[in-house]
Amino acid sequence: MTTIGFIGSGNIGSTLARLAVGAGHDVVLSNSRSPETLHNLIAELGPRARAATTAEAATVGDIVVVAVPIRAYRQVPAAPLRGKVVIDTLNYDPARQGRVPEIEAGDTPAPLLLQSHLAGSSVVKAFSTVFFKHLANLGRPAGAADRSAVPIAGDDPIAKKAVAALIDSLGYDTYDVGPLAESRRFAPGTPAQHAHLDPAGMFAAPGRPASADDLAKLLSA
Repeated sequence: MTTIGFIGSGNIGSTLARLAVGAGHDVVLSNSRSPETLHNLIAELGPRARAATTAEAATVGDIVVVAVPIRAYRQVPAAPLRGKVVIDTLNYDPARQGRVPEIEAGDTPAPLLLQSHLAGSSVVKAFSTVFFKHLANLGRPAGAADRSAVPIAGDDPIAKKAVAALIDSLGYDTYDVGPLAESRRFAPGTPAQHAHLDPAGMFAAPGRPASADDLAKLLSA
């Protein structure tokens, strides 16, 4: 099984960690404070989980998930992530998260921000379209009629294959949108960003399955 490092252990990070432990992976979690502040989460997750510093989580993870506010991207350590596969879960929503000067100035498009910071890593955008409560509940076994898919994008085919295998183990199919820049097609405000939201209840609803075919239609809208 895979050891997954987490830089950021909030709603998305902790939800993915629970799914990963349930699938038999080991997880190493970190946050912007200290490993001690993750005591309750580690106790909940059990022996496959431990807390660490951000640098250690980046170093020991076979795949590393970055799940921090996008404005904090510079806090992600580049050196220990060199040569690694990094999952970028970040969304740019200035109204909710504040503005990022580099994006606003047009220097770096939002989909490429983390990759530009982690020039020596293979960044794959994933899990940026699923509300964390839905993410916890929509996973299904392979072949299930109501199995959902999540879009991914990245420039390294080998990295995308590794991420797709991990996503499959967590109960989801993948839909490969193409290069990392194409993740703009499932950015906030796009139809694909809302693929798993029930229009009747939005975030409060249990979420709705969305297959790869469903995503294809939304991505082309």
